Amino acid sequence: MEESDAQKIKKPEENHRVAKSTQTGFSSPATHYNEPRIDLNSVLISNSESTFFIRVIDDASEKYGISKNDVLIVDKSLSPKRNQMAIIIEDGEFQIQKFHKKLTEEIKIWGVITYIIKSVL
Repeated sequence: MEESDAQKIKKPEENHRVAKSTQTGFSSPATHYNEPRIDLNSVLISNSESTFFIRVIDDASEKYGISKNDVLIVDKSLSPKRNQMAIIIEDGEFQIQKFHKKLTEEIKIWGVITYIIKSVL
């Protein structure tokens, strides 16, 4: 292959570099300290396809420490274990139940509560 047959790669004319600061005086001591943002989806959710957020509309689950306007993170792919809370369907309504021992009766489990985000307002 001769050199004339090969196409030469052309350098782009656009410059996408960040311009240097034209700051005068002393810089802020915190300019070098940039901490990345926390992505709650990556921290709190292990299976995004089967995870749902549910806002609590009343104080019916106060005995479990769940108040009105709290947000429940529920994973439908999990099965409840001992001392875990789950959303069950009872008489066509969602209910919250804590499992203390193995199930002896037939219960329709909608999903397992993995996190409770408390509302402070």
